[in-house]
Amino acid sequence: MKIGIIICDRYRGCGGGKCFRAVRERRGAFACYPADETVEVVGYSSCGGCPGGNVEYVPAEMKKNGAEVIHLATGFIVGYPPCPHTTDFKEFIETQFGLSVVVGTHPIPLKYLTAHGKLEFWERSNMRELAGSLMDEDCLVMRAYD
Repeated sequence: MKIGIIICDRYRGCGGGKCFRAVRERRGAFACYPADETVEVVGYSSCGGCPGGNVEYVPAEMKKNGAEVIHLATGFIVGYPPCPHTTDFKEFIETQFGLSVVVGTHPIPLKYLTAHGKLEFWERSNMRELAGSLMDEDCLVMRAYD
């Protein structure tokens, strides 16, 4: 499986350590890939900043490199406030490029889940619907990603 990862631009300096670790460990959103299946990251880029200008062309480059799935990084969900464009990015990429989109990469760090769970914005923002599998991860795994 070849995938591309798009991160929120506010984390543009991120080296991707948690995402790449989660790919290796098949944790978080990468748990959907069988352990015996090779997962190759063929592209890693930011959205380009609000309102996401890179989303118009970065998936095309990733697709040319063989990407079959695009992951919108966990940072779109755990950043405060969460990205208001995540649902739009998902719909655009799926429609424009014919690629499946998964919301999430690495497990949500427990410290973020605990802090955000006390606030109403996550419920208003439909985070459970967008990235529910990330929130269902074992607490010990989430703590390991703090």
